[in-house]
Amino acid sequence: MNGAIKDALRGIVLFFSKRQIRRLLYLGILAAAAVAEFLTAGLVRRTFVFYAVRDETPIVEDRMLVRGSSKEVDITRYVEELLLGPASLNAAPLFPRETALEALLYRDGVVYADLSRYAALPPPEGGDVFRSLASIDQGIRRNFPFVRDIRLFIDGNEVAFRGFLPKIEDT
Repeated sequence: MNGAIKDALRGIVLFFSKRQIRRLLYLGILAAAAVAEFLTAGLVRRTFVFYAVRDETPIVEDRMLVRGSSKEVDITRYVEELLLGPASLNAAPLFPRETALEALLYRDGVVYADLSRYAALPPPEGGDVFRSLASIDQGIRRNFPFVRDIRLFIDGNEVAFRGFLPKIEDT
C-alpha cells in the first residue's frame, strides 16, 4: 500500500514537472475563480445608448450592474446609472449633471419615474431633452422586456415626449 502511494505521488510530480501543464493548470484555476466570482456577485449586463458629442450618432455602452432584490430596484439602478452619463470620452451625457432620480415605482408592468427639475434643461455639452427622454424610455424597454409602459415625470409633472421623436435605432 505504501508503495502504491509513493508511485502515485511520483507520477503526479512527474506530470506537473512539465511547464506547459503547470501553466494550463494555473490558467484553469484562474478561470474557475473568475467564473465563481461572477456567479456569486450577481452581475447582469445592461445596454446604454448615449450620443457622440459632435455628430450625435448613437454610442452603445454595456455595463455590468449588480442584480437587485426586485425588478423595481433593478430599474432604479439602471436609470441612476444612465443619469451618471457615459464612460466614453466621445459621448455626451443625456442630462445635466445635477439631474437626479427623485422617485421610481414599478407596478403592474408600468414604470413611473420622476426626475428632478434639471432634466428639463439640455446638457451644457449639447443635446435635445426629448431625445434624452426617449433614450430613457427605450433603454428601459430594451433592458427590461417585462415593462409594458413607462411614464416619465419631471419635478412631478408628466412629460409627453413620444410624439416628438422617431424610434432610436440600435447600432
